[in-house]
Amino acid sequence: MHSRPRLKRVLRSESSGQALERAKRQLDALRLYPAAVRIDRVRILSAPWLFRLPWFRRFDGYTMWNLILLRARELEANHALICHELCHVWQMQHHPLRMPLSYLRFGYAHNPYEAEARRAAVSPPVTSS
Repeated sequence: MHSRPRLKRVLRSESSGQALERAKRQLDALRLYPAAVRIDRVRILSAPWLFRLPWFRRFDGYTMWNLILLRARELEANHALICHELCHVWQMQHHPLRMPLSYLRFGYAHNPYEAEARRAAVSPPVTSS
């Protein structure tokens, strides 16, 4: 067997499910897209080793369609980050090609999808009733 870096699974644990639900409530309240964000196939993984690589050092989270990768293992302290990354999932659910390709056109700093995710992450959280 080959030795590969292992992803620390936070995969659908109680805390990751709760973190996704909380971020979903916050995003759904914004109504940025016609349909609400779907989280049934979204997974959160902690991969601190990934963020040691040169390209990823500047990030604390990274989204690849339905996969959210985090530098840290603590979900509770990362609500804004999870909300930001889940916003990227939502963007890709509505613009599966345009959103990722926008980084070629606009780069990271001036990307309208990044700006939208930043605004979404700092919007007032919705509390459950």
